[in-house]
Amino acid sequence: MQKIVDFTRMEDGTKEEFEFLDELEDGFNLGLPDRLLKTLDGLKDSFSGYRISRYEHCLQSATRAYENNEDEDMVMAALFHDIGDELAPYTHGEMVAAILKPFVSEKAAWIVKHHGVFQQHYMAHMSEEEKNARDYFKDSPYYEECINFCKNYDQNCFDPNYVHYPVEFFEPMVRRVFTRTPEFA
Repeated sequence: MQKIVDFTRMEDGTKEEFEFLDELEDGFNLGLPDRLLKTLDGLKDSFSGYRISRYEHCLQSATRAYENNEDEDMVMAALFHDIGDELAPYTHGEMVAAILKPFVSEKAAWIVKHHGVFQQHYMAHMSEEEKNARDYFKDSPYYEECINFCKNYDQNCFDPNYVHYPVEFFEPMVRRVFTRTPEFA
């Protein structure tokens, strides 16, 4: 049987119990790359309506970012930008940005957080107001970069004929980025 702490309220925990929990958490955190890859894999069976799965969409996005010589933070942003679609369909960018934020640049996290609003620009059926919703962020230092992300790594990544790299190509990057010491700003 696995060892567990004795307390039922955190305020009653001992130093030793919290050290024990920290050790468990450290081990659990090392598994983040595997959990991210598993979540990405789950997009194979996700709702679609598009000519490709969300999984293929993310691989196309990451391949294009890599081929365009983006840094690893931006490649990871492209690879994982839509993994929150199933659990947070209205706020998936915010959800994924929160996951990425301790490990990637401020720019990459900001772009993922806001890409949904910027992506609206390409949806012809939207009203003019919604189409230009991204203009609310014009003062951001990442405004133009988010436009470029959506143009080059999102709206154009639904092509069934585009040959993308397999997930195994990106796995070493995933392991490097998501085992970095997290930074909390």
